[in-house]
Amino acid sequence: MFVMELTYTAPLERVEPLMEAHVAWLDALYEEGVVIASGRKKPRDGGIVLAVGDDRAGIEKVAATDPFVLGAVCAYRITEFVATRTAPELAPYRQPPS
Repeated sequence: MFVMELTYTAPLERVEPLMEAHVAWLDALYEEGVVIASGRKKPRDGGIVLAVGDDRAGIEKVAATDPFVLGAVCAYRITEFVATRTAPELAPYRQPPS
C-alpha cells in the first residue's frame, strides 16, 4: 500500500486549469483498483492519494502520469507501508507483517 502525497509547486491559479484532467486521471485509477481513497489536504497545498500496487516503481510510474505532474504544478512524495490492520471494508487490502 502507498500514500502518495502531492504538494503544489505552483500557485492555485496554475493548478485549477488542470483539475478536471487530474480528476479524470483519478477516476480511471479508481476503476482500475489502484486508488482506494483521495482528497485535498487542509490547508489546500496539495492532496493525498491512497493507492495499492505491486511495487514502488509501478506507483512512481502512475504518479508520473498525473496531469498535475505533466503540467509541472506538483511534486509527489510516495511512502510505502504494510497495512496489517484495516477497517472491515478494507480487509481485502490487509497484508501480513513483513
